[in-house]
Amino acid sequence: MTERLRGKVAIVAGAGSIGPGWGNGKATATIFAREGARVVCADLNRDAAEETAAIIQNEGGQAFAVQTDVTRADSIADLVGQALGRYGRIDILDNNVGIAEVGSVVDLPEETWERVFKVNVTSAFLAMKHVIPVMQRQFEETGEGGSIINISSIASIRHTGVPYASYSATKAALNHLTRTTAVQYAAQKIRVNAILPGLMKTPMVEHSAGLAQAYGEGDIAAMWKARDAQVPMGHMGEAWDVAYAALFLASDEARYVTGIELVVDGGITLKYG
Repeated sequence: MTERLRGKVAIVAGAGSIGPGWGNGKATATIFAREGARVVCADLNRDAAEETAAIIQNEGGQAFAVQTDVTRADSIADLVGQALGRYGRIDILDNNVGIAEVGSVVDLPEETWERVFKVNVTSAFLAMKHVIPVMQRQFEETGEGGSIINISSIASIRHTGVPYASYSATKAALNHLTRTTAVQYAAQKIRVNAILPGLMKTPMVEHSAGLAQAYGEGDIAAMWKARDAQVPMGHMGEAWDVAYAALFLASDEARYVTGIELVVDGGITLKYG
């Protein structure tokens, strides 16, 4: 690897994987470490976070796991405190936490709507609320700010054929939260960008009963086939595609990039009107 993140400290929220294989956060944490970053692997599932940290450590990188409920301010504060206590700074924040619930505005229970907003939007709000002051202090002391990456979705800008009222609304809200925050803190060299993945083949998608039902009447193989067929490139993306996009935005190569929505989708949004 080229050590594009040498000397940097990264928090990856959602660094575990819901099942076997590579989720976006797990791949991103691993790529960050391979490129020289010291990584704080945060996840609600302690075992999943520790698995990712162990992968990094076994490859010779530096990482540790923190069990974190990103919907709670006290848990986020503890995460930031542990990161600073171990590594002394925070250069990168990757907000990779999200849930998807299938349902229209008529179908969704109110409590589901509120839960999706809490996980998909409030989590990023709380993480930025606690990390940005750290990056501001770093800017005042050294002239270096930091990079924040919010993982959104193409569902935030297009109807994808699945009734995703809460998911689409939360990801659209995350996009605009990204833009407004980027403007406010740009002068302090704190960059805030969003990645919009398209149809991905990840454990989270595989374990979504609602998606499997919407695509293949509960048949996972049928769902994979149908999703592949939608993409102009002929196949879904993988977690590594999101991870490498995050690597660019986290690195100094993107030092003049802020407030963007980086679409990583194999061209599928080119088809949606």
